[in-house]
Amino acid sequence: MAFEWNYGDILDAVGDVVPGDRPALIHGDRTITWSDLITRSNNLARNLLSNGAKPGDKIALYMRNRPEYLESMTAAFKARLTHVNVNYRYIDNELIYLLDNADATVCIYAAEFAPHIEHIRQQLPKVTQWIEVDDGNPGMADVPAYESATYKSLAYESLATSGDGMPLTQARSSTDQLFIYTGGTTGMPKGVMWSHYALWNVLGAGGNARLGVPPCEDLAEHLSRIKAAPSGPVTLPLPPLMHGTGLLAGLSAIANGGTCVTLVSKSFEAELALQNVQQHGVTALTIVGDAFARPLVEFLDANPGKYDFSSVAVMTSSGVMWTRDVKAGLLRHNENLLLADSFSSSEAIGLGASVMTKDEAIEVAQFTLGPRCKVFTDDEREVMPGSGESGMIAVSGFLPDGYYKDQAKTDKTFKVIGGERYSIPGDFVRVEVDGSLTLLGRGSNCINTAGEKVFPEEVEEALKHHSSVKDCLVVGLTDAKWGQSITAVVELNPGCELDEAALKDFSRTHLAAYKIPKRILMRESLERAANGKADYKLIKEFAETRLASA
Repeated sequence: MAFEWNYGDILDAVGDVVPGDRPALIHGDRTITWSDLITRSNNLARNLLSNGAKPGDKIALYMRNRPEYLESMTAAFKARLTHVNVNYRYIDNELIYLLDNADATVCIYAAEFAPHIEHIRQQLPKVTQWIEVDDGNPGMADVPAYESATYKSLAYESLATSGDGMPLTQARSSTDQLFIYTGGTTGMPKGVMWSHYALWNVLGAGGNARLGVPPCEDLAEHLSRIKAAPSGPVTLPLPPLMHGTGLLAGLSAIANGGTCVTLVSKSFEAELALQNVQQHGVTALTIVGDAFARPLVEFLDANPGKYDFSSVAVMTSSGVMWTRDVKAGLLRHNENLLLADSFSSSEAIGLGASVMTKDEAIEVAQFTLGPRCKVFTDDEREVMPGSGESGMIAVSGFLPDGYYKDQAKTDKTFKVIGGERYSIPGDFVRVEVDGSLTLLGRGSNCINTAGEKVFPEEVEEALKHHSSVKDCLVVGLTDAKWGQSITAVVELNPGCELDEAALKDFSRTHLAAYKIPKRILMRESLERAANGKADYKLIKEFAETRLASA
């Protein structure tokens, strides 16, 4: 029987073998060593339980990237509490919905968000522990501490430093869960329920398939590998930890005895990222597509030799497309980079992957099918390579338990086909003759123009090949003639002007005629989220308003 992994047990054991003075969490001039992390997370876990939390309770983390995020998550695992990520951009009504939907009983929040807590707490009676993290750290000095006379929060630092720091003695289970709340095409945010066992295994179980490192069979083997390594991985997740891509990168770093570096910044700054890469010898960089990669390339091009980028061995992106030209730009500055483009989502990890190195270029949106993946049509027929037929990609193996408190959505996404359980999040692909995948897009964004299906991502990537286009999003607008008309909104590179006719002509070299946008509009910024995800609703409203007033 396979080893029944639990992250609380893993982190306890890893803490015993990693040198105590090795940095676990770095944030500006703050360093939490492994010895600190062990002591503080044990104290926090024990105090959360002493204050009334019970195993299985939900603990919501409401903060930007900072050491307390992963420290709180570590404590949650040790106390058998279920992690709930909170999008710090949510307004009050959205916060109330999420915390209520998750049945959170504990909320750890940064002091900068105390005004929101003041407004919502009376409507969340299930939350019995409000815990405030002091914002007195570098880079946040402009955010005043919030004081309220109407409620009292517990002080995070007091909970983390009160106690003897000894490990908890309670037994844990591989079925203990963590939630990743996701919005996107799921409508209102939904909590994807991952068991510790499934998540640890789908993330490689201490191995790395891309590097040819097999998974560990048991905890003893995992610890043996950590002890044998001269140092642990040093990971810098650039997207927010409250999103799946950043969260899993940070978690993997510490679960493998390494270091997680986070930036002291409210928004992404390319130079700050490169400063941290050089200062801390970052070996793994996590991004979300061009929104992060392009500014890095632009800074490196404009400032050759200013920062040493050579320590980074692997750069991983997930969630959005990452264009080949930008990848090539990164390789100009570090020819030894392995650029890993992961095709995954919160409810389906390992759908596909592509790897680009200086010796092997790859096409945008083309992936190698994951080993546990198949492609199915709407009527559950398997799509054959080279058929030209598109279908939805599905993955089996280590999967989430479903969506929290949403059986209908669970049944729609997690299906049993041919006796095998699959996660089918709704991404359409075409399977080429050689078995590789061409990503077409998420079905909910598909544009139906004169009976033809067009996936926005395909048109976006074609236009982004043009030298004047920095970024692009494509939406379908209601049209009396076409049903939906393909409309592109572009963000241009500095100094460039919109030439709609030229861009349409250019797109003809990459797209079939019916996929060419009927209109191309310019917007100063496409306002992608901090994790690089697009706000198609915002762009559609912009396009409708602009064209209505034309």
